Amino acid sequence: MLEQKGKIDLFFGDESGVSLTPEIPYGWQEINQPIRMKTEKSKRLNIFGLMTRNNDLEAYMYRGSATGDLIIAFINDFAQKVVTKTTIVLDNATVHHSKKFQNKLADWTALGLDIFYLPTYSPHLNKIETLWRKIKYEWLLPKDYENLTTLEAAIDNIILKFGTKFTINFTD
Repeated sequence: MLEQKGKIDLFFGDESGVSLTPEIPYGWQEINQPIRMKTEKSKRLNIFGLMTRNNDLEAYMYRGSATGDLIIAFINDFAQKVVTKTTIVLDNATVHHSKKFQNKLADWTALGLDIFYLPTYSPHLNKIETLWRKIKYEWLLPKDYENLTTLEAAIDNIILKFGTKFTINFTD
């Protein structure tokens, strides 16, 4: 594998979002000790992330939709930092296949950055999906959902400390 031999840097890319409606799939609580969480409808905080198996992360947080122009701007910014031949693994979201996006592929390749698309219906192959799951279901705490400011601060903290305090052990 080229990544393991140090011939390329491999990043897994994707978008995800959170809001003040907590994403708690299931939880335990002590008897007669109810856990209460404030919940309300809110705008989503969205993140476009590029992550390696070694817990290196480039993250771009924004409010609003993941437009093609926005994703292109994020990848343009990332491409300026590329020093080793790099491949970004992406899913088949519409924004990743827009005409504008496709027109940027040659520019990025010239900078040493290639895009690799996963087969359709295979999110399990995109390692960054594990990061989104950890953030939403493990690392965000009930107190983080107090308001959009506390939620954004908690996500900023996770992103800042990803790779040190917050890590994922990829064994394959």
